[in-house]
Amino acid sequence: VITESIAICRYFEELHPEPALFGTGALGKAKVEMWQRRLELNLMVSVAAAFRHIHPAMKEWEVPQIPEWGEANKPKVIEFLHLLDHELAQREFAAGDAYSVADITGMIAIDFMKPARIKVPAECTNVLRWYAALTSRPSATA
Repeated sequence: VITESIAICRYFEELHPEPALFGTGALGKAKVEMWQRRLELNLMVSVAAAFRHIHPAMKEWEVPQIPEWGEANKPKVIEFLHLLDHELAQREFAAGDAYSVADITGMIAIDFMKPARIKVPAECTNVLRWYAALTSRPSATA
């Protein structure tokens, strides 16, 4: 039984290597891994902390629920979104010119920003463009 999301994705990529969601070639794979980790650790973790410590539906899951910790993570999210916005000015996708697992992680993190009561800043136009493109893909609603 495999129960961790990225491990499941890697398993399926080994069974069905095309299209490659974990990059191609040594440099491509390294860039996907780098951006996957950045989006996971610098965006998703902070969004999750805000969501788990602020949203009333998480009260039974996050014990103790500490609203101050949730609020303290919101600026971390915004700071990373500005960094990501700068990066996305140079390319279409998080890790380069191809859609990857890093984009999926980023899209899900931004999806969770709504219940975490965080908005993408209006000036992050590249992040907003990227997110709109990702959510318009048929796989985003699967």
